[in-house]
Amino acid sequence: MAPPLLLLLLLGLLPGLLPRAAGRGPLRAFVVAHSHMDVGWVYTVQVHQLLQEGRLEFVIGGQVMHDEAVTLIDDQILQLTEGHGFLYETFGIRPQFSWHVDPFGASATTPTLFALAGFNAHLISRIDYDLKADMQKNKKLQFVWQGSPSLSERQEIFTHVMDQYSYCTPSQIPFSNRSGFYWNGIAAFPDPPKDGVYPNMSLPVTDTNIHLYAQTMVANIKERAAWFRTSDVLWPWGCDKQFFNASVQYSNMDLLLDYINQHSDEFGVTVQYATVGDYFQAVYSRNLTWEIRDSQDFLPYSTEPFQAWTGFYTSRSTLKGIARRASSLLYAGESFFTQYVLKHPASSICKCRALKQLQSLRWAVSEVQHHDGITGTESPKVKDMYVNNLMYGMFNVKKLMASIIFDMNNAKKNGEVYSSIYSEDSGIPGATDVDQYVVVYNPLAWNITTFVTVSVSHSAMSVYDELGRSVPAQVQRSAESHSTYDLHILVAVSGLSYRKYNVKPWNGKQSGFIGRPVKYKRKDITRADQQSRQLLPVVNNCYQVLFDQNTNLMHSITERETNQTVQVTQEFLEYHVNGDVMKGPISDNYLFAPNASAVPVSKAVGLEVVSGNLMTEIRQYFYSNITSQDYIYAMYTRMYTVPEGYDGKLLCHRIEQEYRVGPLEVNREAVLRTSTNLNTGQLLYTDSNGYQIQKRPFKAYMNNTVARNYYPMVQTAYIEDDTTRLMLLAERAHGVSSQRNGQVEVMLHRRLWNNLQWDLNYNLTLNDSSVVHPVIWLILGTKAVTNILYRTSGLALEHRPVVMFGALSGDKPKLPGQLQQNSVHGSPVTVPPNLHLQALSIPGWRYSSNHTEQVRSIRMGKQKQGDADFNRVLLRIRHLYEVGEDPVLSQPAMVNLKFLLKGLGSVMAVEERSLTGTWDVKALKQWKWKTAQYPSRGFSNSTETSDNCIVTVHPKEIRTFFVYFQGQ
Repeated sequence: MAPPLLLLLLLGLLPGLLPRAAGRGPLRAFVVAHSHMDVGWVYTVQVHQLLQEGRLEFVIGGQVMHDEAVTLIDDQILQLTEGHGFLYETFGIRPQFSWHVDPFGASATTPTLFALAGFNAHLISRIDYDLKADMQKNKKLQFVWQGSPSLSERQEIFTHVMDQYSYCTPSQIPFSNRSGFYWNGIAAFPDPPKDGVYPNMSLPVTDTNIHLYAQTMVANIKERAAWFRTSDVLWPWGCDKQFFNASVQYSNMDLLLDYINQHSDEFGVTVQYATVGDYFQAVYSRNLTWEIRDSQDFLPYSTEPFQAWTGFYTSRSTLKGIARRASSLLYAGESFFTQYVLKHPASSICKCRALKQLQSLRWAVSEVQHHDGITGTESPKVKDMYVNNLMYGMFNVKKLMASIIFDMNNAKKNGEVYSSIYSEDSGIPGATDVDQYVVVYNPLAWNITTFVTVSVSHSAMSVYDELGRSVPAQVQRSAESHSTYDLHILVAVSGLSYRKYNVKPWNGKQSGFIGRPVKYKRKDITRADQQSRQLLPVVNNCYQVLFDQNTNLMHSITERETNQTVQVTQEFLEYHVNGDVMKGPISDNYLFAPNASAVPVSKAVGLEVVSGNLMTEIRQYFYSNITSQDYIYAMYTRMYTVPEGYDGKLLCHRIEQEYRVGPLEVNREAVLRTSTNLNTGQLLYTDSNGYQIQKRPFKAYMNNTVARNYYPMVQTAYIEDDTTRLMLLAERAHGVSSQRNGQVEVMLHRRLWNNLQWDLNYNLTLNDSSVVHPVIWLILGTKAVTNILYRTSGLALEHRPVVMFGALSGDKPKLPGQLQQNSVHGSPVTVPPNLHLQALSIPGWRYSSNHTEQVRSIRMGKQKQGDADFNRVLLRIRHLYEVGEDPVLSQPAMVNLKFLLKGLGSVMAVEERSLTGTWDVKALKQWKWKTAQYPSRGFSNSTETSDNCIVTVHPKEIRTFFVYFQGQ
């Protein structure tokens, strides 16, 4: 599969038009030709020649125009890095401007990432309709955005918000009932009309109508000019699927632009073909002082009072979950392969083939970040394509990791290795009377202690480590299968290392504990006796959770260290929504438009508690009434008790919950509502793309208040009072809201159908009949304690260990002197506790790190051919904390890269690069826009570098390096 190359094509320049002095003199319109959702014509142009002539410009340059609401920062960076690497390797160019016109709302993370990537200006469009109207009226559609509160002016970017016409050319023209400026009409694929006459082709420009065309275009240019501070006007020409017949488009527009320029004194306007870069250069040259916008984002997004685009935060939950699991597996596979290549240069595994296996998943994870991908706003057919590509890439990476394990353990070549991401349904295959091994790889750069769960066929199991020592484990009957058991194994694995565990059937000597189930009577919650309440305690070293035996629902959580008790109840509810456009607003893949308040789904709750020495699992089943046989909703809550000798801090401090939801009835939207007695004032906090936290105060609106107070939770959400915080950590994106004081509700699933013609035409009715199994971890505690816990816990949830299975090939237990922490490289990689190793990979690019050399080789037609470059290692490190968030962890962290990576080999050279790797940071000079804070215009070089491989990473910084090792 070839990567999508271009998001936007900008063609044509007219000579001799120089910037005018600042002021409101004659207007200068920059006609930017573009095709959103390109249909292939860009592949036919002479790209190298047009780039050299300045008539073609790549903007953004990623694999896709990524969504900004429900994507994770790692995946945003991945798709940008993949695209930039391809463009630099192929053409020697590095995009310097963004064109993020179609994501449904704008995140404050994106301008920070684009600044880190070397962009000089950022362009967005879809923001709340009433906010855009206000900004337009007050000429505040342009500003300098300091997206990160900790990085502030060090990673700021000039941002242009498109006006009310957005990125499409205004199609209404007063002298024709056809649309204007779309002379090639509307694309018809895959069967174009044989006569070449496409639907709704604009009237060709002729002598009789050219003046009318010019009047219409000039009037629109002048209308737009009134909303901006300079006389430079950006006039987007194009829309979705445009320029499939570019010659027709240009032959008409050429006449029109020439006519306007010939009559510029009459019109007060000059026009020119331009690139986005031309426009921003003109605005920059005005040398104006711009307002600063802080780290607040532009979410949620509404196009009118009853059109809140907050439904897509949850749409196609299964796809969202698969995309995140694929991303996590890719993260593990990259570091696993990198270590293997460095430590085993003469290995039996073909490195080129292995890199292609990784690339298949890189590209699949990149493409699904599209703003009509992971959002769930595509048709079922396109969704299936995304899923198939992800599953194919995951299969390839699992196969690669299994091959590496085999190669390093000298296993029999005819044996089989089964690998699976850690999950409840990861079963050990094959006969149960044969010894099996479980290989557990920790992809994080710190030591972990956690449980991995595998499915086994009976309860008599024992687990041993490499020394033959017994390993704590607990086995119990699976919650949703009567024929299998869950084996929970307590593992302790160093950073970027793996451990091997031997799983044996019980032969009289059993190491695994048995989880004993106790089933409680189903309770009618509508008739619960509130006077004689009986409470059932479930306790570990960190929490006591009480369940009300009159309702079988959660009653309260006590944080044992502070003895702070918070009343907590949880219930499933459904919003009922309309599907008939004749009866009012509808919900669809994009929109959330509830009819009324959410309705409880169950009148009766069943309870089963499975208790063991290591874990207690509380299983709640929610029935529509007391006599129902089947349930649509279930909740499985797990609390862990960690034995002496293990670091159980993170394990102990989380309450794991897995939900089973579906299949829903049509036009139902399912939420989990957690109600507490915390006095939160309806103030909610959610993360932006797993990078930073946004404050979300509840806002009252004339209409649609529920939907417009939903926000994206990519990884984190919390509520708090003066002393206590309740945090939710998620492994996929959800919509989240606080509709009442002390409440937080998470939308888990949606199933919709409507008769809106546009939705029907594109099959966007979201009739999703699936059953979903999202996971959320709860953390309760003081603000200081939760600040420390949630960053690492969120990453521990995102990057759970990769588990691989296989039959043992006669391995004997090692002697103590022979045992080292099984790792790919011999010693673990461990970063300080406030840092995250965001990437360790071998990209394989063939481009030169020296820009002059790279450009020269391309112009001479001597781009590097043949095998990929396995000598260059990409290292990316991120500081997890904000300035002032924690007295210790918010401090800058110093890292000696030679020492950090000593287990991989001897570091010979380190180059610091821009976010996506294409710039040497020492050569990167970005435009510095004037603000009241910084009144001089110029260039900025915002990153300090070190020549001795010792780097200091400041709060929220992301630092990217190329690392070269001895012998490469």
